[in-house]
Amino acid sequence: MLARRIIPCLDVDRGRVVKGTRFLDLVDAGDPVAVAARYEAEGADELVFLDITASHEGRAIMLDVVRRVAETVFMPFTVGGGVRSLDDACRLVQAGAEKVSINSAAVRTPELITAVADRLGSCATVVNIDPKRIRTAAGAELWEVFVSGGRIPTGLEAVAWARRVEDLGAGEIVLTCMDRDGTREGYDLEITAAVSGAVRIPVVASGGAGRPEHLAAAVETGRADAALAAGIFHFGQCTIREVKELFLARGIPVRPPPAVRSA
Repeated sequence: MLARRIIPCLDVDRGRVVKGTRFLDLVDAGDPVAVAARYEAEGADELVFLDITASHEGRAIMLDVVRRVAETVFMPFTVGGGVRSLDDACRLVQAGAEKVSINSAAVRTPELITAVADRLGSCATVVNIDPKRIRTAAGAELWEVFVSGGRIPTGLEAVAWARRVEDLGAGEIVLTCMDRDGTREGYDLEITAAVSGAVRIPVVASGGAGRPEHLAAAVETGRADAALAAGIFHFGQCTIREVKELFLARGIPVRPPPAVRSA
């Protein structure tokens, strides 16, 4: 079994790391360069950087911030938010991103997924999917995909959309359950398992981590390939080391945390 990854996420708004609840009520969590450096020192496997207001505001990602983070860390680095064209994706890679994440534009122009995969490779093409549980007029419950920072419903069902983005060339999915985001109540394991079981590409669980056990459940019950978290790391509820030590204790394959240096 491949090692599971622990991935801190930097939600960035106007050059600052922020964290909210269900994509709202944002609280400042620091400078992205300093935060990224701290997570690399703690043994994070990858880093995700999302400019969470770029799509909603119709602007490009702040490339200067991406460059500064890329110059600071050596771990794999995924960047998303405001990617609307192949040129946008290429500029992010030129600025230092290893992977490019597409969300709103993937829904509006699905062919962009294929264009990015053809140019940069599927391994560099990530699609973020932000679903929310809704109840239809007929009383059925389903997971609807939202875009523009969780503001606009699309009518797409999340599992079907996950299958389609894989067919279009995506090499990874970051699945953020809007109902759980920032609540620290744990990931939505039902949808995580449903999407993980529907595709062959890696799925990163996101939205709702509150303690190390939640990340372990994401890869055990939710069958995710990686667990992404933000607030619990930003505000000191737990460390990456604590999560990895729990994984190792449970027999979940993970890259060991760095050795503790003596004073």
